[in-house]
Amino acid sequence: MIDWNKIEAVGCAVPADRPMEELVRGLSRALADPDPLIRDGAAYSVLSTWIARRVIDTPRRLALGDEMAARFSDREVQARTFAPLVLDMLVEGGDFKADWVEAFERWYPAEDDLRGHDGELGWLHAVAHGADLLGRFGRHPEVAPVRMLDLAAARLTAPTTHVLDQLEDDRLGRAIARILTRSDMSEREATGWLDPVAACFGADRITTPVPAHLTNCLRTLRMLYVLADRGVRPDAESAPESLHHRKAVKLRLAAVLDLIVKR
Repeated sequence: MIDWNKIEAVGCAVPADRPMEELVRGLSRALADPDPLIRDGAAYSVLSTWIARRVIDTPRRLALGDEMAARFSDREVQARTFAPLVLDMLVEGGDFKADWVEAFERWYPAEDDLRGHDGELGWLHAVAHGADLLGRFGRHPEVAPVRMLDLAAARLTAPTTHVLDQLEDDRLGRAIARILTRSDMSEREATGWLDPVAACFGADRITTPVPAHLTNCLRTLRMLYVLADRGVRPDAESAPESLHHRKAVKLRLAAVLDLIVKR
């Protein structure tokens, strides 16, 4: 058995006595393990470091990405929800396949286990982890930004009984804001993805308690409005970036949110 804690402790140096194929296979298994100490511990750190350092060669990275894309249909929730984290690492490191985007599109709005944290499985974070990959794909030059904006709307309007409770709505709002900093969108593309949300808000008379998916929409759009007003940081050290169609996005967000206020 590979001791990932030991490898992490020596600066993630590659063990000389293990072939890379075995190491990558072991990391892949660890990132789907039901034990959160294994899945979300040293193995995650080692994989992230090796991808960033390009210790893993290109064919193995692409094969790992294919495995993560296939994992979106895994029967185990932790396997599904950690797959986007690995794909995010790979895409950040320069790897990309159109098939990964398509697999993500099929999974993200359809995932029905939206728990942020489970007492036994630990962090699951389907919406938040998916949001990170959504933002990554949405900023990728080979992915049309409106495609990921439409996917965000599909996730927001998917029926659910679960109210997001571990800052998932903030993560999704930030991912959408990052996509909206792209300059290759028309004003209509930057705001049109909100039409399905508006239709969801205005479809029926809203009763209390407010349906969970509407609460999730409201919280996400409120965060997005703040980011549209103030700008969104690419990372903690960077200055905020402005959304490209900032004024139009703010006006459309306000109009959509107003549909709830008026009812």
